[in-house]
Amino acid sequence: MFLLQPIAKHAKAISNTFIQASIPKKVAITALLSGVSAIIQSAGGLIPAVGLFISPFATAPIILMMILTVRYGFVGYFLTIFLLFFIQPSEVIVFPFTTGLLGIGIGLSFHILNSRLSIILAGAGALFAGILILMLGLRFPVLGPSVYLGAGLRTFLFIALFSFLYSWIWVELSIFLLKRLRR
Repeated sequence: MFLLQPIAKHAKAISNTFIQASIPKKVAITALLSGVSAIIQSAGGLIPAVGLFISPFATAPIILMMILTVRYGFVGYFLTIFLLFFIQPSEVIVFPFTTGLLGIGIGLSFHILNSRLSIILAGAGALFAGILILMLGLRFPVLGPSVYLGAGLRTFLFIALFSFLYSWIWVELSIFLLKRLRR
């Protein structure tokens, strides 16, 4: 079945190559990817309308950093949050719980899990948890002012389905890009 195919081999090959790199090279790549992620994430607040379609792509550098190595992936995640304080402070509340957390979940699951479905579910779980933390814990209207969990089970299921489909798209995009990078 398509969803049960093992897909982590490309990520492990790229990670093994990165592990052999020197520490300055690892730090430079992490800083570069963090800067790219922060700039892309801040596009939502800096460029009206079009920026909202650009900012979701901030997940890609986080996934790549986590695939390269877990330690530098977490460093890059926190560095991106730090950079957002200076570039676009309004994105600091959204990035750690949505875009960044999805990247952490997918990237980390490439190291731990093997099948496509398990990696999708791990990413979806991370995104779902982040959205719930924002909506329930922080009372931040991440999906818009009219969507809140007080609306009932339908809203809860919508968020779960959205998280699954969004994670699936990112896993497929990651696999495509990993195959390209491996060449």
